[in-house]
Amino acid sequence: MATEGDLEFKLKVGKSKVSAYRAQIEGLKAQLKRKGNSKALIAALNKRLATTQKAMDNQAKANVANQNELYKVTGQYDKLLSGDNRDAFAAVSALFNSYGLGSLSGKIYDYVKNGYSADTISILLQDTKEYKERFAGNELRKKAGLPVLSAGEYLATEASYRQIMESAGLPSGFYDQPSDFNSWIGKNVSPSEIQTRVDLATQATILANPNYKKALNAMGISDGELTSYFLDQKKALPYIQKAAATAAIGAQALQNNLAFDQTYAESLATSGITADQAAQGYSQIAQEAGTMKDLASIYGTSYTQREAEEATFRGNASAVNKRKGLASQERANFSGAAGGARAGFGQRGGAR
Repeated sequence: MATEGDLEFKLKVGKSKVSAYRAQIEGLKAQLKRKGNSKALIAALNKRLATTQKAMDNQAKANVANQNELYKVTGQYDKLLSGDNRDAFAAVSALFNSYGLGSLSGKIYDYVKNGYSADTISILLQDTKEYKERFAGNELRKKAGLPVLSAGEYLATEASYRQIMESAGLPSGFYDQPSDFNSWIGKNVSPSEIQTRVDLATQATILANPNYKKALNAMGISDGELTSYFLDQKKALPYIQKAAATAAIGAQALQNNLAFDQTYAESLATSGITADQAAQGYSQIAQEAGTMKDLASIYGTSYTQREAEEATFRGNASAVNKRKGLASQERANFSGAAGGARAGFGQRGGAR
């Protein structure tokens, strides 16, 4: 199957060819209008005109085919339809996009082209793999002999779960995706029951050993993350470990009187930078900070903490080369100045 880039290139070339054929046709027509053309020349020009016209028509058809294929590849199916078909496609697509199932646009287009009504298409799509995965909780309910929720009921239940988690201050990524709620919906766990569970977890956080909480908070673990741990230890553990690792890295930056960027620290923690590596790295950055800043100023550039971090922790080539460049430039200048001074002394000594 041709890619979007391939089709765009074919269209560009195809349109250029049509323009060239059109110019040739205009030129041939102009020659036919000239006086004094022989019958043989007129016959030859007409033959070339017919051949060129046919080539242009074929290329134009190919352009239309490539344009339609490009619409399909880029999901612009509405541009391939008109009238009631376009309206039906728009209505069903909007509905399934609201479910997070925009990937079904191609199937919707095929059904519309085959003459199915919007209602029929909606029913047929419920048998697709994508739909069953999106509403996996309903598949579990079927197996358990429970009534299936309508799409609207399903989404409303998910929204209730999500609101409960957000209100409790639970960390982003912890029970806030559709796949997180499949089991609860499949087991017919009501939002009120989830609220009770969250309330109990929150209470457990409040009543936890104060010193234990203080130590965890010092590591960058919030009360919301503690609540998530009491709610689901296995699922919450990765979030807590990430928070602790992030806080440990941030502490090393602050200890060296450097700025702490939580997002960047999280990225370092995710990439595997340990507290010991952070301690060593930020110590080096702090020791070099003043010198590198002065050198950058002297040579009309800048050298930021982020560049120092990128060079130290990630080995970023651009940042490493900039640091080396500033240092080598200073060494070269110092060496030149020292050499000049020695030469001057030597000259004075020889004069005596």
